Amino acid sequence: MRQVILDTETTGLSWERGNRVVEIGCVEFVERRPTGRTFHTYLNPQREFEPGAQEVTGLTLEFLADKPKFEAIVDEFLAFIDGAELVIHNAAFDVGFLDNELALAGPQYGKLTDRATVEDSLLLARQRFPGQRNSLDALCRRLGVDNAHRQLHGALLDAQLLAEVYIGLTSGQSDLGFGQAEEGGPQAVAAFEIDASAPRPRVQVSAEEWAAHEARLEKLRKKAGKCVWDQMEAPAVA
Repeated sequence: MRQVILDTETTGLSWERGNRVVEIGCVEFVERRPTGRTFHTYLNPQREFEPGAQEVTGLTLEFLADKPKFEAIVDEFLAFIDGAELVIHNAAFDVGFLDNELALAGPQYGKLTDRATVEDSLLLARQRFPGQRNSLDALCRRLGVDNAHRQLHGALLDAQLLAEVYIGLTSGQSDLGFGQAEEGGPQAVAAFEIDASAPRPRVQVSAEEWAAHEARLEKLRKKAGKCVWDQMEAPAVA
């Protein structure tokens, strides 16, 4: 599967009020692994920022003055995302802005979903963490993604962070590769017997692994006040 993790920055919160896209960042994944291919561009919005929007991105009209207009990069952008599944955080926002940009560039470009399908990582996060804050920064903290270098919003940086967050959100949902059934027939299953009386193997962990485990449990104890692991027998340490 080919996926493109996508983020945009804009001059304000609503394209209906005439706000425009000022930055697009995309990261390509194939079979849940980064390919190294990215698409990134700044855009001349041909309008002022709304109050507050400029502070979020750190971009200025002076910086964007010599950058291309959307219609100059639209073909390259569409070629990059064509046929992919787009992973976007709060997809309705970005899709609305990009559909507006496509409409302004010309009716021949259609809509974003004419070229690609869309997966909203915000909806995935709300399903997994109901009732909690599910902003990109909150998810980075919750899933252990290092975002210390994110001082301002930037489309490519945010797309790269979202890629790591998305893998964390969907871990365990991919095909684990235990074999495929042959076309038109059932998958063969090898028969085997289990001797219930045989001694069970005893797993030994290293001192480093045990220390890391204890550090994690201590965080759980501080957060929840107790830990179910404390009621279990400690494993042998090698």
